[in-house]
This record gives sequence, structure tokens and C-alpha cells, in this order.
Amino acid sequence: MDFAHTAVASTPSLQIILGSTRQGRIGDQIANWFYQVVTTRDDVRAELLDLRDWPLPFFDQAVPPITGQYSPEAETWATKIREADGYVIVTPEYNWSYPAVLKNALDHIYKEWNTKPVAFVSYGGSAGGSRAVQHLRQVVAELQMVPLRDSIMLPFAHRLFDQDGTLTDPAYEARANALLDQWVTWAEALRGMRMGAAGVV
Repeated sequence: MDFAHTAVASTPSLQIILGSTRQGRIGDQIANWFYQVVTTRDDVRAELLDLRDWPLPFFDQAVPPITGQYSPEAETWATKIREADGYVIVTPEYNWSYPAVLKNALDHIYKEWNTKPVAFVSYGGSAGGSRAVQHLRQVVAELQMVPLRDSIMLPFAHRLFDQDGTLTDPAYEARANALLDQWVTWAEALRGMRMGAAGVV
């Protein structure tokens, strides 16, 4: 089997991006829960990216990232993001939107996001972070990503986990697997499109 066919047949790579760096956050429990769900499957491999580990400066470059000209910090971030076939963004809701640190991470690079699926796991108060996801959908569309229709929303998330950090409602695991089913389908299709555009047959 040649390299191209091996690449097509390989398991798609998912990066789970934790979009909060706030002290005392519950987002790490949520991201770890979703990561554990992924590890029970054999049709996707996952990596968890915590934005605390990627302290990008506020974007202030003279040229937009669509030109492909990145700062050294952004180039390192781009190298990591380039590895994935798509993403799941875990985000809280701040004042009807999502955190500035997440917007900054999205804004620093461009082409590495293109033609890849993205899904959302959100959390917050009664709305479960849904308004943050509404704003994110507009942004990722401009980055030429493909946002999945379905998402997972966790209202009052601090009430959903026990003292050991376990999500107590099993229904959420079923929702996570349904979301991953959709994600895998899109990841495989879009990877084929990217390879075709690159002239790999």
C-alpha cells in the first residue's frame, strides 16, 4: 500500500482544545471527561490541548495570518494545530460569549484550521454555554472550518460532577459518542478533500 492510501486509511486525529485558563475552572474536568470518552473508541485518536500550556501573546502582528506570516510563537502553535484532522473546543460562557484567550488562539493562525471539522462542548449557567457556541460558529466559519450542527451543552456543570471528577449523568456519554460519530464522518471526508487539493491521490 502506498503512502497516500495508508494516510487515508489511518485513524483521524482529534485535538480537544480547552479554551479557558481561569483559576478554579471546571473546564479541565470537562475536557478530561470528553477525552476519556474518546479513548474508549478505536476510530479516532485524541490529544488534549490546554491553552494554559500555550501562552500566546495578544495578537498584534502587522499582517493578518491569512498571509501565512506568523510570529515565532504562532509558528509553534501552528505546527501543533497542523497535526490534527479536526477539533473539539471545550468552552465556558463569559458574558454571552467565549473567553478572550480562546479567540486569541484562533486568531493567531489561519491555514492550519482550514477544511477541518470542529465540534463544541460548552458549559455555563442555565444556557450551558450555548451563546458562546453561537459566537464561535461565526468565527470558525471564517477560518474555513466546518462546524458540526450538534454540540454538547452542560448547564450548571459544577453540579454534574461528583467529588472524584466523574460526570454523574450517563446520558452525556451517549451524547458524546453520537457527536464523535458525526465528527469521524466529517474528518474522514474532509481529509480526503485536503489530500485531493494537495494533489495526493
